[in-house]
Amino acid sequence: MDETKQEERCSYCGSIKKKGLRYLIAGTGGVGGNIAAFLWLAGREVTCIARGEQLAAIQSEGLRLKSGLKGQHNIPMTACTAEEYNGKADVIFVCVKGYSVDSIISLIERASDKDTIVIPIINAYGTGPKIQHLVPKVTVLDGCIYIVGFISAPGEVTQMGSIFRIVFGAHKGTNVAQELLEKVKKDLQDSGIKAEISPDINRDTFIKWSFISAMACTGAYYDVPMGEVQKEGEIRNTFIGLSKESAALGAKLGIAFSEDLVTYNLNVIDKLAPESTASMQKDIERGHESEVEELLFNMIAVGEEQGVEMPTYRTIAQKFRK
Repeated sequence: MDETKQEERCSYCGSIKKKGLRYLIAGTGGVGGNIAAFLWLAGREVTCIARGEQLAAIQSEGLRLKSGLKGQHNIPMTACTAEEYNGKADVIFVCVKGYSVDSIISLIERASDKDTIVIPIINAYGTGPKIQHLVPKVTVLDGCIYIVGFISAPGEVTQMGSIFRIVFGAHKGTNVAQELLEKVKKDLQDSGIKAEISPDINRDTFIKWSFISAMACTGAYYDVPMGEVQKEGEIRNTFIGLSKESAALGAKLGIAFSEDLVTYNLNVIDKLAPESTASMQKDIERGHESEVEELLFNMIAVGEEQGVEMPTYRTIAQKFRK
């Protein structure tokens, strides 16, 4: 008897479904594509939401991975548009850009059941509560990622260096089974991603916002890769100035940091591949829509609300104000 006939098959590609949690990755760019690829290589069931030439390439040739941690792979990843997806997921990673969050709300509602958890991995502060407000019947957590990852060609994602870390957790007042969080953590760790369940996700998403904002704004302002930020001088001092200002904002918001935020940001930036750049910088260079609102102007706006002076941020903003 052909035992595979007893297995449930994917409605999109006909492949035998894998056991365990069902993962849906909304946004298959440098972040979502790498999460999907690593989970798939670890034997997890993953479906990707993509569009345009990225989707067409994945559907015709598979998702190609070029990774400093995993090497090169061509993965027969299941992918479709948000409108085409009609299944249910146990875990939804939201990996779109901050300006595209509203576009996947309908997908989250359709793909969720009573036990589904949504984990936004977006370079913006307050994303989890924002999505929770839009989908009140779904359990929305929050998360952040440390990775140098990007689309290197249609259907191809690159992960540079040795850093690939995801921090996720529930905001106060959100009820979620600890067992489920541990299963997600184990799946990520088994795939080769350093994963942590945060006891204070509000703090940890602010820390990531502080870092990626300083990194992206410095790189875009001077139009340089991170190797230039790693050298002593004006460029590094700008990165430090931005980090000091966001640290002051965090303190005003009542966030308790376990270590000095400026020192933390410097430690992270110094571990990056010298040739790396932030996605905001890449998008600005290509004339694409970017996260400049989330990473630059929103930081200034929150600073104004809290009465925190942000002179370095204002200097950067002069270059990018429309």
